Amino acid sequence: MERKSQKIEVVVAAAERKCLREEIHKDVLVTGEYEVSEQPNAKTNLKITDSSGHTLYSKEDASKGKFAFTTEDYDMFEVCFESKSPLGTGRVPDQLVNLDMKHGVEAKNYKEIAKVEKLKPLEVELRRLEDLSESIVNDFAYMKKREEEMRDTNESTNTRVLYFSIFSMCCLIGLATWQVFYLRRFFKAKKLIE
Repeated sequence: MERKSQKIEVVVAAAERKCLREEIHKDVLVTGEYEVSEQPNAKTNLKITDSSGHTLYSKEDASKGKFAFTTEDYDMFEVCFESKSPLGTGRVPDQLVNLDMKHGVEAKNYKEIAKVEKLKPLEVELRRLEDLSESIVNDFAYMKKREEEMRDTNESTNTRVLYFSIFSMCCLIGLATWQVFYLRRFFKAKKLIE
């Protein structure tokens, strides 16, 4: 379901890279806020990429900020925080990163929509519920499509197993028949049977 809001705390040690991955459906709005604890002699870089390596958001020396993007396809997205410190600075304390990511309906700013479209509170709530129900319908359609794909895969696998079993049985029957004729000929040649 694409109505997720995640608040995550990540501890990033000096010269370490921590990544979070998530699968997100097509045409879903993703927003996020991040805050990195300040540490002397340490810089943290933020990079958001998709599975093919395209950078959706990048920020060097990130301390606090927001990001937003809309997915173009169903894909695995990766949010990475990388801590860097100059050489010779000694022991640098770990940095705490707070990340709040929202997807789908949760990511929309309905207060802003209400201001722009001059909507009453009840209309805003109806709009939010309409978007939520549309998201649920889309999720069910996606689940139905996945179920059909899984069923087709299951049926084709069953068919292949059946054909392989029939082929194996034919091979075994053929081998057993050949073995009987071969042994019969062998024993006749040795004059053990008539």
